[in-house]
Amino acid sequence: MSSKMVAEFIGTFTLVLFGCGAAVIAGADGLSGIGLAGISFAFGLALIGMAYGIGPVSGCHINPAVSLGVMLSGRMTAGDMVMYWVAQVAGAIAAAAILLLIASGTASYTGGLGANGWGPGYLGEYTAVAAFTFEVVATFVFVVVILGATGKGASVQLAGLAIGLTLVVIHLVGIKVTGVSVNPARSIGPALFSGGTALTQLWLFILAPAMGAALAGILFRSGILFRADVPDALQA
Repeated sequence: MSSKMVAEFIGTFTLVLFGCGAAVIAGADGLSGIGLAGISFAFGLALIGMAYGIGPVSGCHINPAVSLGVMLSGRMTAGDMVMYWVAQVAGAIAAAAILLLIASGTASYTGGLGANGWGPGYLGEYTAVAAFTFEVVATFVFVVVILGATGKGASVQLAGLAIGLTLVVIHLVGIKVTGVSVNPARSIGPALFSGGTALTQLWLFILAPAMGAALAGILFRSGILFRADVPDALQA
């Protein structure tokens, strides 16, 4: 296993463990928990930490949708993208397993691993159309920020902060809609252990982020919005 795959495994593991962990273990509203804002910052801060921790090794994609956008923008090969996907999904599954072990270690645990979803009984009970729309648009914006923040003329030193804060904003808006995926690996890990509805709805959290990321990557490569010859700060 290459150092880049190890880095992507660790990065995705960290994002899922502490992002979803914030929701499962510490996320209750009111004085007893950190609430939706706290969960949003947990995801964003975890990403910021990993951006500076493993960014120099792998580019810190830690998200199959990001890797897809990077590949379509011309900054990595399809073969490298697939290797990243394997490491990212494995990291997410490992994190979900560890989170289940920790969360179930108390009598007050009632189940759930922060799985994404929509519809009756799930958070704001938004429709599938609303969920799909949010995930496509949010992932598009997220990948645009990532590709732009690491492109020509950008301050790479501040890229991790810009990307992490974008993830915070996306969560602040979208937690009630889908729990926020914008990351198929983040959705796959918890869904595999949650089963049921989380597993049957998983397709949306693979397809919608992929569509949003693909659009961003194609726009960067085509030069419609941005130059196609940006330096490869996120290169595999």
